[in-house]
Amino acid sequence: MKYKRLLSGSGILLAAVLAVALITIGNNLFTGVRLDLTENKLFTLSPGSINIITGLDEPISLDFYVSRKTMADFPQLVNYANRVRDLLEEYAAKSGGNIELSVIEPEPFSEEEDQAVASGLNGIAVNAAGDRAYLGLVGVNSTDDEATIPFFQASREDALEYDITKLIYNLANPEKRVIGVMTGLTLFGDPAQGIRERWAIIDVMEEFFEVRNIGADTDYIDENVDVLMVVHPKNFAEEALFAIDQYLLRGGHAMLFVDPLAEGDNAEPDPANPYVMPDMSSNLNIMLEGWGLEVGTGEIAADINLAMRVQTQGARGPQESNYLPWLRLEADNLERQDFSTSELNLIHMGTAGVIDLKEDANIEFAPLIRTTADSMRMQRDLIFFQRDPNVMLSNFESGNTPLVLAARISGTVPSAYPEGVLIEDEEEEAAPVEDIVKEGRVDVILVGDTDILADHFWMRTQNFFGVQIPQSIANNGDFVINTLENLAGSTDLISLRSRGEFSRPFTVVEQIRRDAEARFRAQEQELQARLQETEQKIAQLQQEGGEGALLLSQEQAAEIEKFRLEQIRTRKELRAVQHELQKNIERLGTQLKFINIGLIPLIIALLAVVAGMQRARRKA
Repeated sequence: MKYKRLLSGSGILLAAVLAVALITIGNNLFTGVRLDLTENKLFTLSPGSINIITGLDEPISLDFYVSRKTMADFPQLVNYANRVRDLLEEYAAKSGGNIELSVIEPEPFSEEEDQAVASGLNGIAVNAAGDRAYLGLVGVNSTDDEATIPFFQASREDALEYDITKLIYNLANPEKRVIGVMTGLTLFGDPAQGIRERWAIIDVMEEFFEVRNIGADTDYIDENVDVLMVVHPKNFAEEALFAIDQYLLRGGHAMLFVDPLAEGDNAEPDPANPYVMPDMSSNLNIMLEGWGLEVGTGEIAADINLAMRVQTQGARGPQESNYLPWLRLEADNLERQDFSTSELNLIHMGTAGVIDLKEDANIEFAPLIRTTADSMRMQRDLIFFQRDPNVMLSNFESGNTPLVLAARISGTVPSAYPEGVLIEDEEEEAAPVEDIVKEGRVDVILVGDTDILADHFWMRTQNFFGVQIPQSIANNGDFVINTLENLAGSTDLISLRSRGEFSRPFTVVEQIRRDAEARFRAQEQELQARLQETEQKIAQLQQEGGEGALLLSQEQAAEIEKFRLEQIRTRKELRAVQHELQKNIERLGTQLKFINIGLIPLIIALLAVVAGMQRARRKA
């Protein structure tokens, strides 16, 4: 018995010695070996990042400023700082010596803090003494070009790799591609109209490209413009349309935005005809028709499944409704095989037009964004003059066909101006007709919406410790940048963008809510129909006036009392629908909690018990 106890103790000691030895050998033998076991591969770099850092022609220094001591009382911030540091170490490890990483602790009133401030990093106040914590990155290339991430926000964790790789990419490629923008909207602001601020999409584009504002009256587009971006070509001069046509046929790439109802257009109604809808549409059909395409100017895409939720003022006070012309397009509505949309999860569009491909078209046509089959084409004028979402919902009739809202187009097409255009300015020198390109290959992305670029469709401003920081709520900006990079020939950054999801809605809960609301609307409409019928009966009784006025008055009172009781009963039914809706959602939530919290651990425990019983049976 003593021998067994001694042997057991010796065995434990021997096991401990072996464990220490294995750990020591493993540390020496597998130094630099990394294994990422996280579900979303949080510490694994994407191929695009690896291509960029291994292809660097010059070394890049990364200085990671992190105030470990100052932020010690904020465990969430500390955890995220560790997450950022680990990912930066992965960059350095995979770069083949191209990236030199330094971790710097900027203590209060130190030289390191002065360096952080001088480089443009933002510190956040963490205590009453005014001490500031830093969590930012400064990158420097061999020519002393500098790029920074002022502060790593945990809310942008899904874009962490993208932000770091973008910084490295910009340092490695200081010369930016040129994007020429021709627009009929105030993307760049318009002091003449009192609009000083430009649209956020221009600021985002300038992070990657050199953006040039090309006038809508230009008659020639330089060949050094890498990609042309045309937005709302309303009332463009014919010379400008000719310039676009020739730029494309010469081999230029373009991203084209047209719209049957551009909500960002500041067009005012004609005072002489206030009930006539102002012109807020744009199109390039003079070119598209020759390509075998058309974007209708009188119809808007609507989808019962993708409609955004908006707040309206109803008879019972503020309420939320589905607004059919505004679409919330999720991953299933985006082409997963195209570089422009493959990594995106959510795009918002408003009053978008439908892109139609003609039967005799001889081009490559690849839809990028489309509705579900449960959609329809709504008349543009109805949307402009009838803003009640419930009326639109009542008139909805599914066409049972998906509608294309954006597409990639390529192929050989004819010029819309084979004979050129007439130049009225005698001082301008006309190009010889033989120099006009009458046919050529085009590579463009066509989008049937301009509101996709508007700030309120994809941006919100968040107050972060007193600093106003813009936050993306949808991938609209990513879609534009992806597309411009792809058309400009750069693809390494595309796969990095939006690795995480902005929103993961409970689809079953949404379906329960949608079904209950459908019943609610049907009962509400039935109530309105009963009210109208009763009013007609009262009016009919009043027309029968005369000697029986007293009798008629009694009949009216009885009819009104009958309707009042019907109204009370119907309201109870409406409340019952709402209560049932909430009960269904709560019931589903309880089931999900049980599965996540109780069922899975219970299954694991049962498996452990079964395994233990089998082991005991074998020993016996």
